[in-house]
Amino acid sequence: MPSPRRTARQRDLLERLVALLAAEGFASFTLDELTERLRCSKTTLYQLAGSKQELVREAVKHYFREATQAIEQQVADASAPSERVVVYLNAVAEQLKPLSRRFLDDMAAFEPAREVYEANTRIAAGRIRQLVTEGVAAGAFRDVHAAFVGEVVAATMQEIQRGEIATRTGLTDSEAYAELASLIVHALSP
Repeated sequence: MPSPRRTARQRDLLERLVALLAAEGFASFTLDELTERLRCSKTTLYQLAGSKQELVREAVKHYFREATQAIEQQVADASAPSERVVVYLNAVAEQLKPLSRRFLDDMAAFEPAREVYEANTRIAAGRIRQLVTEGVAAGAFRDVHAAFVGEVVAATMQEIQRGEIATRTGLTDSEAYAELASLIVHALSP
């Protein structure tokens, strides 16, 4: 879905909002605190979305829309099938680095934001499935059930997002994605 047309000022405000929420989470912020931190009026914030809940959802959507574009650009620059899978998962890890644990926890607890994350996780699973299918067709990967691989990746991504992998392994989200990339590529090698 394309992003709404915004003025340069609104795009700047949305970028600053995303950076603030990504660093500090959003559950504890009031609109008054947001306007103070962003140095804008409530009216200006309401031009982005009609309520705090919608504002958070819009910020999360914007973050993932921008992240997806950055990820796909990196994948487009890779040619070998195994490289494309590694690049994809490492790019996802890189895009998640700015997201604080508080933000991820807030997102998991807030249904509208969680829905955006889960939709993006489903898209990521589909993208992995596509990359694996292409790799199998090119003979770079052994013949595997690509949809299953995509679902395993999606399930792991969800556990990473919820902090379960970090709790059980001590890995950061970024490190977990790097390990996932290595695991998938080595498991698929002919």
